Amino acid sequence: MTETNTTDREPTLLERMGGVSGLIYASIPSIAYVIVNAIAGLDAAIVVAIGASSGLILLRVVRKEPIQPAVSGLLGVVVASLIALYTGSAEGYFLPGIWMSLAMAVVFAVSIAMRRPLVGVIWNALTSAGERTVWHTDKRALYAFDVATLTFVAVFAARYVVQDWLYDAGSAGWLAVARIAMGYPMLALALLVTWWAVRRARSQLQAASDERLQSPATC
Repeated sequence: MTETNTTDREPTLLERMGGVSGLIYASIPSIAYVIVNAIAGLDAAIVVAIGASSGLILLRVVRKEPIQPAVSGLLGVVVASLIALYTGSAEGYFLPGIWMSLAMAVVFAVSIAMRRPLVGVIWNALTSAGERTVWHTDKRALYAFDVATLTFVAVFAARYVVQDWLYDAGSAGWLAVARIAMGYPMLALALLVTWWAVRRARSQLQAASDERLQSPATC
């Protein structure tokens, strides 16, 4: 009798991001930053944000949870804090996320224009299936990946437009709200569309492969 070793399974995307607790923890530094900035000013807000992010690392160590998501979060908070100090404005803390949203929207859009939708490219790199060289030549599979990639374009573009407008308006508080509200919830929507695209593409490529195998050989 064989026994399945569950410890060897690949971690899910949610687990890679630190699980549900990781999603909640990720919003704490930004919330603390906005609250303290309103009460005690920019310098104190930066200290509290970095302190909160560092505290999350210690909490994960104590709870024996993976610390990589928290370490990445701390690096992001440090970079954001340095930009806030450089610009001298509380809104500067949110600039890295705004710029990243714009960059990602452009990258995903360009991949569609080049007929290599990025969702399909990433799927192709991760899968070991034999469709590696044919997925982008199948119109239905390509269409599915176009839709998924376009969803990411819409998500990143919406983040950029809304948050850039709030930045120009000088609203640090609403920027924090927008960052949280347009973060994981919108990412979850894009991943749901990606799941649909992968299922549709796999089904189409499998059907095309079966059809080739069943067709009589030509001389």
